[in-house]
Amino acid sequence: MRVVTLGEVMLRLAPQNHLRLRQSIPGDLESTFGGGELNVAVSIACQGGHSAFVTASPDNAITDSLVQEMRKTGVDSSLIYRSQQGRFGIYFVETGANQRGGTVTYDREFSSIALASTELFDWDQIFQGATWFHITGITPAISESAAELTRRALHEARQRNVTVSCDLNFRKKLWNWKENSKPIDLARETMQSLMPYVDLVIANEEDADLSLGIKAPESDVEAGNLNIQGYISVAKQMTEQYPNVKQVAITLRESISASHNNWGAMLYDQNQTCFAPSDADGNYSSYQIRNIVDRVGAGDSFAGALIFALNTPELASLETAIRYAVAASCLKHSIQGDFNYSTRSEIESLMSGGGSGRVQR
Repeated sequence: MRVVTLGEVMLRLAPQNHLRLRQSIPGDLESTFGGGELNVAVSIACQGGHSAFVTASPDNAITDSLVQEMRKTGVDSSLIYRSQQGRFGIYFVETGANQRGGTVTYDREFSSIALASTELFDWDQIFQGATWFHITGITPAISESAAELTRRALHEARQRNVTVSCDLNFRKKLWNWKENSKPIDLARETMQSLMPYVDLVIANEEDADLSLGIKAPESDVEAGNLNIQGYISVAKQMTEQYPNVKQVAITLRESISASHNNWGAMLYDQNQTCFAPSDADGNYSSYQIRNIVDRVGAGDSFAGALIFALNTPELASLETAIRYAVAASCLKHSIQGDFNYSTRSEIESLMSGGGSGRVQR
């Protein structure tokens, strides 16, 4: 297995102890790295897989620090292209608590990846030995040139018979690069054009509607009401509209408050079989997470674990793979920062019922 991901990595700045930005600036902010596609690569590497991350980044000390951090986590950093254009993007995260939701503030316009030309990248080098390629809907939302870069990368992957996964990841604040076009309209126009390249689609409750115009009926996640049959209908519609899509994974988050979520997922196969974690009676079952440390990156950790499982023979059955991915992303809610540092053994322990939180000696 060699998984390649492509996207933007940013410097993540966050207040500590649930403080708000207005309480922390001027003052101390925790600085780490984050970005959907790198988060996926880190998850795979921490679980024992081989992953590489492709991006364009300015030739400066921040990128030097990024390379160092990637090497620490085991992600191949050789596909970072140093650019003479653009800057290193930044985003600010406020962690929510109880009834106050978290917030994300972007400062990423004119970043190196947003300005990068497709000619900057050596596609033979990028896909040498690659078996899987992962993108998200975030990169094509950054800029028109980033959307073209994503399309070119998908074409190059398809030419080499590399399996492709896409996490739709709708970000309303980013879809603004086309004048006189609403974010939802631009997202749908762009993402619908990319879907014919994709084998595995990953989405949450809203992404299928906002990115593709496919909606789950009778579901209100804020009210804690999930209609599993509705999401099966969404997945089925995806595989019917895009026959190349072999599987659809949908994460299911029930937000009771910012600190208390129920977390689960389902995996639909084009053979019209649906897999989801279930209880002894065969009913859908989710993890109850009552003291969330950091939920940013949970969806990415789900994607990374699912890709890892599908490429690991003893985990690759669809039923086992979805249970593994849900357990991995459940653990991410307990880890500060974008990255999921959970190991395979920790994830498998939670799958087996070892969720008591006891100290391991």
